[in-house]
Amino acid sequence: MGIADDAVEIRARGWRTLAALHGLIEARLERALQSEHGLSVVEYTVLDALSRQDGWHMRMQQLARAAALSASATTRLVTRLEDRGLLTRILCADDRRGIYTELTPAGERLLAAARPTHDRALASALGEAADVPELAGLVGALADRELLGAPEAAVV
Repeated sequence: MGIADDAVEIRARGWRTLAALHGLIEARLERALQSEHGLSVVEYTVLDALSRQDGWHMRMQQLARAAALSASATTRLVTRLEDRGLLTRILCADDRRGIYTELTPAGERLLAAARPTHDRALASALGEAADVPELAGLVGALADRELLGAPEAAVV
């Protein structure tokens, strides 16, 4: 195996490690949020993204990016959350063609109740992952970034 092959294998190993950590975290979050609040991880992600915006609203394409979903999947998800009274759609005041998705007071209350569950499940999953030799280095790197006050990724 040459140097180029070694580099490819190192990147592939890194990707597998990241995917394993993501899977462990997502499974833990999904179980906790679903059982305690009737929310999926992606539903929580959408509510959380909206709550972090001024006015608690975003355009659909912004929301799709924040949730890493296609436009059609975002529309279906927003419709489900709207049917539950957690979101509403409103016309953009400065561009009547644009539609905002907005967090409702009921959505904000559910999110406030779910945040401690999310944070607890995340901490538990990271603690479990830190004990897995293959994942410990990545968990440590994430913890180091957090301790150093690395900026959060911006939601556009």
